[in-house]
Amino acid sequence: MQLGSADSILKLMTHEQAAFLLEQYLTDLGYETLVTRKTFAALPDGGHAYRPDPVTRTAGETAWHIALSEEWFLRSLLNGEFGMPDEQAPADTSTAALVAYYEGTVAPLLNEVKSMPAEKLAAPLDFFGMFQNAAVTYLGFMLRHSIHHRGQLAAMLRSAGGKVPNIYGGSADEPMM
Repeated sequence: MQLGSADSILKLMTHEQAAFLLEQYLTDLGYETLVTRKTFAALPDGGHAYRPDPVTRTAGETAWHIALSEEWFLRSLLNGEFGMPDEQAPADTSTAALVAYYEGTVAPLLNEVKSMPAEKLAAPLDFFGMFQNAAVTYLGFMLRHSIHHRGQLAAMLRSAGGKVPNIYGGSADEPMM
């Protein structure tokens, strides 16, 4: 495989390898979910409609996309298949509702994923016919997807009337201690 190739990288994975990757991803997710929650909380209710360009999502839509996508990824792993995601945010799209939804869905689902048997984690899982990978590797895909969109949200925060939190280091609004 060439560097940068989009080819599937499915290789047979042992149960031990899958269990190791799960622990590594759970460690990463432990930090990243806290930062995502903090980034959500920094979005003021009055800033949800901020849109930097007519073709982009609003800040609120971006935040809800992250929360709903993480839920979808985790449920898909638990179910052993990827179905079409439901991107319908609840009626209450306030920041408080977003944070409560995220805390109430992602943490419990991560606990369920944590207890998945290694053979299920190592099993090949198809992603809409585009590629097949061991199920556990989709946690890495979910991480990268969320971090990508969280970066978009963080870039919108100040213009949306919020303060940019410390994510991987200090910001003008929240310097490193």
